[in-house]
Amino acid sequence: MLESTAKLLQEARNNGYAIGAFNIYNLEGALAVLRTAERLQSPVMLQLLPSALAIGGSPLISYCRAAASEARVPVAVHLDHCPDEQVIEMAMRGGISSVMADGSYLPLAENIEFSRKVVAKAKAMNIGVEGELGRLSGEEDGIATPEAMEKMTAPEEALQFVDKTGVDALAVCIGNVHGKYRKPPELDFERLKTIAEKVTVPLVLHGTSGLPDTMIRESISHGVAKFNVNTEVRSRYMTAMKEISSRQSFELVEVMEGCIAAMQVPIEQKILLFGSNERIKQ
Repeated sequence: MLESTAKLLQEARNNGYAIGAFNIYNLEGALAVLRTAERLQSPVMLQLLPSALAIGGSPLISYCRAAASEARVPVAVHLDHCPDEQVIEMAMRGGISSVMADGSYLPLAENIEFSRKVVAKAKAMNIGVEGELGRLSGEEDGIATPEAMEKMTAPEEALQFVDKTGVDALAVCIGNVHGKYRKPPELDFERLKTIAEKVTVPLVLHGTSGLPDTMIRESISHGVAKFNVNTEVRSRYMTAMKEISSRQSFELVEVMEGCIAAMQVPIEQKILLFGSNERIKQ
């Protein structure tokens, strides 16, 4: 069933688990997420990057909405990491459940103004908004951010940002990075705890791939209600596609089904780790 992002995240935060927001690019990705979620009785989010929308456009959103509506578990459809107001508006017109207004690259005052404008438009259409404060290093959607540009989220700024923008969720930087970790991750849990004490909205952590299970669980205990997952699932897709297509003889549907099966492995692992399994009331 199609569900609002705000409801999914608030229920997760109130009950001590987190929602897996899985980046998908096509039919196979959506099916991998939904089949796994239904089997594990878990709410989930289908998350689309601007690069995927650049190819799939509003029909991709329509497909995700239709698939979510037919699913036997609550599903939200979310636009991830978007700094472009035109793309955000296109996604909102296309029926997206929520958007991430990414003004993290802007100075605080400009980020607040950008996010506030998106929230005003989104609320009129009953669409949720995730904001981001701080800046992660690593690579996301083909855009690299060097470590020197990384900026931790300041707790006092987080309070100001949430109060002035009205966002439904806040993505924070506490030492997490996009993509693969080049060295053992070190998360600032004291910073996260302080942010969670100051703001009332659910918190979001990007850069889940590569984080130890213990760090994931501790993050949840300090108010993180949504984890973005991309690298591990995408890697399984690409590996399976290469392996099957390298055979002497194969059919395209074999590649599709093989990729769906391969992606379900890390998706299941994440859902169980986030504790969102068996959360559906019969």
